[in-house]
Amino acid sequence: MVLWRGEDSKEDKRKTGGQVRRCQEQAPVSRPEGRTTCTLIPGDGVGPELVYSVQEVFKAAGIPVDFEPFFFSEVNPTLSAPLEDVAGSITRNGICLKGILSTPDYSHTGELQTLNMKLRNELDLYANVVHVKSLPGIKCRHQNVDAVIIREQTEGEYSALEHECVPGVVECLKIVTRQKSKRIAKFAFDYATKNNRKKVTAVHKANIMKLGDGLFLKSCQEVSGARHTFSEAVGKNVANPTAMLLCGAKMLNHVNLQYYGDMIRNAINRVLKAGKVKTKDLGGQSTTNEFTYAVIHNMR
Repeated sequence: MVLWRGEDSKEDKRKTGGQVRRCQEQAPVSRPEGRTTCTLIPGDGVGPELVYSVQEVFKAAGIPVDFEPFFFSEVNPTLSAPLEDVAGSITRNGICLKGILSTPDYSHTGELQTLNMKLRNELDLYANVVHVKSLPGIKCRHQNVDAVIIREQTEGEYSALEHECVPGVVECLKIVTRQKSKRIAKFAFDYATKNNRKKVTAVHKANIMKLGDGLFLKSCQEVSGARHTFSEAVGKNVANPTAMLLCGAKMLNHVNLQYYGDMIRNAINRVLKAGKVKTKDLGGQSTTNEFTYAVIHNMR
């Protein structure tokens, strides 16, 4: 597992009724009563199409989750829901499924903080967690990859404090605090412990930024001692919904619906292992909908 303080890379900014009833009858674990409401932010680009895939799979599995959708976008700000409304919904529901928000090259208002940054700061979403894991049936350059990258995203390069001193000279302030450095370090070690990880690697530039990243590294040592929106594919029904479906499954685990989360995760693995239904990025010709319904047919 990797604990990293740093910037996003540019690449980062880029009929089953019978079967379902049978799954429900064979449920080996108890399920919570009532329904769970989840804030839903489809995002930009192919986000709405990927979210539709999640909704179809949830519906087919009979998962007791209701979505409260919000159009939230920096690309179309006049149509976007207010930040306060979205943050209020997430606070009220305690959970959110969010697609990628595109960030324009230049702000319409001249603000340095993007909509993503504003939402993170409003809710103090300090830990960005990305799980990179090889999936069965998918051929790639590296096999058996299983790494977790955890990034602090409310200070450091995300402080959004910069100005042009004189024409052609820009000064950026990178704010690093002991409190937030230790908080993200503790989060990483707690995550490693709960998920049976044996090693945490701190990525830093303390050799150059001796005070700023030096403080970050020291904080980590003290604790150890104790999304590309793929907009060109919009409307073409070609996007791969696997990542969004896995996010949905992880969300279900978070709200004590692990039975359903495992059902979806296992169905995805069956589809990928069979290798008959693959979207173009996986070397196949299947559409987003075809992959979605293949997952639905494999839920049991």
